[in-house]
Amino acid sequence: MDILLLGAYGQLGRVLHGKLAQLGDVAAPSRMEFDLAREDSVRRGLNAARPELIVNAAAYTDVDRAEKERDVAQKINAHAPAVLAQWAAAHDAALLHYSTDYVFDGKGRTPHRESDPAEPVNIYGETKRAGEVAVAESRAAHLIIRTSWLYDAQGANFLRTILRLAKERKTVRIVEDQIGAPTPAWWLAGASVEILQRFLERRRGGLLHAATAGTTSWYGFAQAIIDGARDRQLPLSVEEIKPIATRDYPTPAARPENSVFDLTRLRTEFDVNPPHWRDALSPVLDEFADAADKP
Repeated sequence: MDILLLGAYGQLGRVLHGKLAQLGDVAAPSRMEFDLAREDSVRRGLNAARPELIVNAAAYTDVDRAEKERDVAQKINAHAPAVLAQWAAAHDAALLHYSTDYVFDGKGRTPHRESDPAEPVNIYGETKRAGEVAVAESRAAHLIIRTSWLYDAQGANFLRTILRLAKERKTVRIVEDQIGAPTPAWWLAGASVEILQRFLERRRGGLLHAATAGTTSWYGFAQAIIDGARDRQLPLSVEEIKPIATRDYPTPAARPENSVFDLTRLRTEFDVNPPHWRDALSPVLDEFADAADKP
């Protein structure tokens, strides 16, 4: 199978690249070769690669900047997936597209099901939801995997930010009233291959929630990161982790309060049982610590 992976140099794509090799030959163009912000580049790249499976792990993910750069976010998060889906439908290819918990407003207290109404509270969420709709309304065989609180030992993400702040500051202030399930790229990439195998066998896709098990707050996640860093004897300056409310940490874009997913479909239809988020954190901290030890 010829596979086209977009976003191969991001935190998820970096791990996906190797995992997808189990399914076929993977082409992973750079952003310069395949620019999702330009429709002509997207169509040219698709016609050159002629993939049987498109995996779109690329996105405009700067949540706060998207409030000022809506046009760019719309092109990458909404219009490009529409073009990918149209091409897939016309060429009998399959499409795996990644989305986010930010399509929900997070007002409820129960875990979000795939069937729950999407009501984003920021531009990033709106553009990601528009991409979902475009893919779902195409005639392509498609699967849309929503995930939450994605992180990795590399790239720009919450874990690396916390480790940097814990090294620089004695007090770190972290939001306590937003909840979710931190999901590492290593697990999501491996689970994606399992999910894809079942999807390709029966071409039954649609929306699917995929995240780790358990629930925590950003404050709880930060505590676990710092505790794990101490266990690995990483150099830290932090003495206090202070919980704060969302209102005490204003940002240009609003965030959903509840990002917890219902994982029933993941477990029952795709036979994937996610690890608890605390267990999934350990390999990422190991990788970070190993990299820190190298000169």
